[in-house]
Amino acid sequence: MNQVTQRFLDTLCTHFEGDIDSSDAARQVFSTDNSIYQREPQAVVYPKNTQDLIHIATLMQQEEFRQVVITPRGGGTGTNGQSLTDGIIVDISRHMNRILHIDPVKRTARVQAGVVKDQLNAALAPYGLFFAPELSTSNRATIGGMISTDASGQGSCRYGKTHHHVLELSTVLIGGEVLDSKPLSRNNWESEISDKSEHQQALYRQLFQLAQDNQEIIKRSFPVLNRSLTGYDLPNLLTEDTFNINNILCGSEGSLGFLTEATLNVLPIPKHNLLINIGYTDFQAALRDAKALMALDPLSIETVDSKVLGLAKQDIVWQNVARYFPETEVPTQGINLVELNADDPATLQQLKEAFLDHLKNDNSVQRLSITVAEGSTEVKHVYAMRKRSVGLLGNVQGEKRPQPFVEDTAVPPENLADYIAEFRHLLDSMGLDYGMFGHVDAGVLHVRPLIDMKDDSAEQIIRKVSDKVVELTHRYGGVIWGEHGKGLRSGYAPTFFGAAYPLVQKVKGLFDTRNQLNPGKIATPDTIPTAKLIDLTAIDFRGKRDKQVSPKDWTEFGSMMHCNGNGACFNYDLDDPMCPSYKVTRNRIHSPKGRATLIKEWLRRETVQQNSDTFDKEVYEALHGCLSCKSCAGQCPVKVDIPDSKARFLERFHTKHPRQRRDSALANLEKLLPYIAKAPSLYNTLQANAWVQKIQREYFGLVASPSLHPSCNLRWSDYGAILLNRDLSNLPAKATGVVLVQDAFTRYFDTDLWIALLRFLAKLGVQAYVLPYFPNGKPLHVHGYLAEFEAQRAKNEVILSQIQARGLPLVGVDPAVTLTYRQEYRRHYGHIEPKGNFHVQLLQEWLTDWIKDKSAHAMTQQEYYLAAHCTEKTQVPAAPKQWQEVFAHFGLNLKVLNLGCCGMAGTYGHEAEHRSQSEKLYQMSWAEKSRQHQDKMLATGYSCRSQVKLVEQRRMKHPIEVLADILP
Repeated sequence: MNQVTQRFLDTLCTHFEGDIDSSDAARQVFSTDNSIYQREPQAVVYPKNTQDLIHIATLMQQEEFRQVVITPRGGGTGTNGQSLTDGIIVDISRHMNRILHIDPVKRTARVQAGVVKDQLNAALAPYGLFFAPELSTSNRATIGGMISTDASGQGSCRYGKTHHHVLELSTVLIGGEVLDSKPLSRNNWESEISDKSEHQQALYRQLFQLAQDNQEIIKRSFPVLNRSLTGYDLPNLLTEDTFNINNILCGSEGSLGFLTEATLNVLPIPKHNLLINIGYTDFQAALRDAKALMALDPLSIETVDSKVLGLAKQDIVWQNVARYFPETEVPTQGINLVELNADDPATLQQLKEAFLDHLKNDNSVQRLSITVAEGSTEVKHVYAMRKRSVGLLGNVQGEKRPQPFVEDTAVPPENLADYIAEFRHLLDSMGLDYGMFGHVDAGVLHVRPLIDMKDDSAEQIIRKVSDKVVELTHRYGGVIWGEHGKGLRSGYAPTFFGAAYPLVQKVKGLFDTRNQLNPGKIATPDTIPTAKLIDLTAIDFRGKRDKQVSPKDWTEFGSMMHCNGNGACFNYDLDDPMCPSYKVTRNRIHSPKGRATLIKEWLRRETVQQNSDTFDKEVYEALHGCLSCKSCAGQCPVKVDIPDSKARFLERFHTKHPRQRRDSALANLEKLLPYIAKAPSLYNTLQANAWVQKIQREYFGLVASPSLHPSCNLRWSDYGAILLNRDLSNLPAKATGVVLVQDAFTRYFDTDLWIALLRFLAKLGVQAYVLPYFPNGKPLHVHGYLAEFEAQRAKNEVILSQIQARGLPLVGVDPAVTLTYRQEYRRHYGHIEPKGNFHVQLLQEWLTDWIKDKSAHAMTQQEYYLAAHCTEKTQVPAAPKQWQEVFAHFGLNLKVLNLGCCGMAGTYGHEAEHRSQSEKLYQMSWAEKSRQHQDKMLATGYSCRSQVKLVEQRRMKHPIEVLADILP
């Protein structure tokens, strides 16, 4: 950090209520977004309120700090480096994220800039309202970020862009004044600003004069598009009726001031909608057809090519949408998703029939399939697949990955098919593979060429493609940035602004005389003739650092190395399992994206021998906060698996740094339990002792240790089960039934579950065989004892493979432990290669197969609610539905609850430093529903039931316990 910036931060902190972080870890995490670039800031500050922003802006004007540059940041998912800087980042999202007021009568909402779009819509939903511009990143995009890029997405032909829904803005200007702006009457605007400061009145006068004097230049320079030339929107600054400087601020990418609050126009939620999903023989046919379909006035038409569709089939979302995209004899090469909506079902039905009649009678293109998704739930499922397109493209195999740099071009929709044909010819001629998806109704198609950014040719390819696409879009009457802002592509701004570019520079100069706010983006101030826009390739690409990581490490750490910053892990939804540690801390260091960035940088520094103890420990702290729940591995479109990388990191880290006292005990807990269980009463008595608890808390950092079940040493034969010998000598040659795999946690702490399972199987007439107890090794893996983990796996593989060879199903009880046999057991950690040939099923997987040829029970009125384990529902998306099928077979109705993390996650909730956060996580999502449904709520995970017992002082049942009780 340079001395001026350090003095600035030192001065700032005397009046600052928020947080200031200049740690190496923070600077690394904020050095990337969802673009190809990497630019390291000097510090990150997190204002708590508008007053904090005023302090920042006031200091910036002081002469000694005129060289300090600052860039505001919202969700940090920009695709063009909009919020990357080598100065100071001001992150609005951590603290300034409150919805201030909703007026359902006037249909307005007042929000702070850090509010997430889906957060706002969840609050608006009870009033039947929503904030219209629809984004694929809606679960993490902040309103401030949307305004700053003038974001838009699906449905923009009807709903417009963000600026169409901005009524009022509050912006902190350099110098510390707060500018409250709204549309003014063109004829009376001067009287409407009489209460403003002299500085602000002068600003209004200069902007009005600029727009009034240059109308002809402005009209000639700005193309007429649905996705118009965003940022410094001079055509809409001054119209026949209004003078609205909000249209200058919208799309300005933080280069004119700090957006703090906004009043937004909100709309009634469409009452009824459906999607018509059409498959085509080739992608150009989909584009051509969309042009004709627009004449039928749908709400929107979204398109996806075969590459994205193929990747979706391998993703968690496919479970809900497969039926809408049937396999056809000729492979589907493109799809259109056509949305229709209406205020009443009859009108919607008429629209649907008219649309389907058109498709039936029109033979201008060959359509392979036509399906209809009806109802908001089904429509959301299909759109969830479309929303994941960006991330899905990042999950292609190999080192060539889709890169965003020409991916939001916009042309008049009537030109789109011809334009894309030329675009594709360009990429094909260069031998580049690519994926495409987008909003064909608006003439926007997202195109991402596949490039290995570690290759020395990457810069040349990006320059050549960008130059050609700029030429192409210009020729077709479009722009290169129709949706995702300019950012580090701003070097092309003079090309598109044309004769109006000096006017744009004048605007920049009026707000930011010294070029301190996000400099080099969109425009340079006219007050500094020497200031330059940042050239396309002037900032380092991520690949420059990536290629410094050793090839061995790059391969070993797998999908994590390909994190593209799409930000799916920043999901605000508390009832979604994705990354609980980010949700509870609101610290991006504690997100999968943050952790992936840090591990990658740590590996790079190891390779070039630049690591320091300080940075090592910062990376350790970031990973120490990970719950190892594996939600990232299931929900991240790129399948970034932080728990796996965490285990690999810990193994290496602890060759140089000592472990905590408790690590060995926790990692070997599975081995110790059979010995401890020989005297359960004594163990439980000790655990209840205050002195023992104090020693465990202060010396080992452990709290709330669970008690052994009084019947943990159960006799299997009492319940009709046969405990197998290690050599399987007591397993009959032609045995039938099921082989149960014990896990330490349900076996010794929650033995009631095992008793219920054995009772249930006996009632079904299924012979239960139980494998002798052996440690699974999951705690070893979680704590980075990988050599020991692989040694344990090698022992277990022998008996598991022998059972598999006998043709008997292997079934586990606890989801997290069971899935270890299917995931971590298949991976190589550098010590002993996996050799096993076996498959351990989840209980419900085996049960759904067992009931297929059995008569179902009559339905009853009994209703239960399922809380599926995070690991289970994100790694095996069909798992909750399978439990529903099983319950339905036995005459019970089971509803699956939308829940986030319970907060326990193995030992996380028992670690003293995490207990507070563990309880906060429980309160965020579980508490209300647990108390609402009481004994009707069932949990599949031992950790989840353990957390409920700890917090609520009551035991939550497993689904199998209900089934065991209802069978006669």
